Amino acid sequence: MPHLNAVLETALYVRDMARARAFFEEVLELRPSTADHRMTAYAVGPSVLLLFMEGGTLSTVQLPDNRGSIPPHDGKGPVHMAFAIDRDSLGEWERRLDAHGVKIEGRTHWSKGGESLYLRDPDGHLLELATPGIWPNY
Repeated sequence: MPHLNAVLETALYVRDMARARAFFEEVLELRPSTADHRMTAYAVGPSVLLLFMEGGTLSTVQLPDNRGSIPPHDGKGPVHMAFAIDRDSLGEWERRLDAHGVKIEGRTHWSKGGESLYLRDPDGHLLELATPGIWPNY
């Protein structure tokens, strides 16, 4: 059986790209690696966070120069994703979120020793900042 190496991309669907980009770039200090009217991509460690406009990817995208196509996809509603953070940066993240007026909606102390902070982006997605010790592989 072939082996899966990692989750490479995670996608969130947003209603207002400018508002979403302002949040992810100002609050989380992510820098876009590519962006256009329908999507923005951020490198986050070895993974990529993709922001797509809700309803903006309902048609097949044909890549230039006959390089192929991307089938339609979309999503709605508040989804969940987690960012891995260093244990010793947890307090710094709490201060940063507070300085940007971002409410910490929840906190969990995991049995394996990890800790998670939960917050919402402007589209209501539940974002988690998680320290090591929440999963067997993290």
